[in-house]
Amino acid sequence: MTGPQLDEEPAEHRRFGHYLQALEAVSESDEAALVAAVLRDQDTVMADSAVGRHLDRRAADLLTEPRFTAWAQTMTRMIVDRDFLTRRLREWTLLRTVALGRPWAADELTGASDWFQRMAATTQIATSPEALRVLAERGRTRRVRNGANLQLRHLEQSN
Repeated sequence: MTGPQLDEEPAEHRRFGHYLQALEAVSESDEAALVAAVLRDQDTVMADSAVGRHLDRRAADLLTEPRFTAWAQTMTRMIVDRDFLTRRLREWTLLRTVALGRPWAADELTGASDWFQRMAATTQIATSPEALRVLAERGRTRRVRNGANLQLRHLEQSN
């Protein structure tokens, strides 16, 4: 059962690839308009996935930059009706709070998604010993708890 229609890449895959390329190359001044255009795609799951990847990349790039706040406010307006994207951006903002040493509550960390807890516990992004202790003790998964303990040991050895 091979035929020309089976050998072709589905249209949503082509659009997804196109969106990723466009979002990667977009200027800051055109970013909001492009995100809005992508989110208007009829395939909402695919659109959310493309914008989610973009949010992850941009948030990681801007995490400790002063521009993060204005960028996050703009993106919040663009994704207000998308639950997953809204939560992801909120968790990037929490990760920024921890990374910058600003006040946070233990319940924010323990109530966050598995993704957030893994990011905070297993990457060099958030090196707050207090946050790592919370995740080492109360992280949702063994992977998070072990990762946080490992990060704590690295911090103690470097001090």
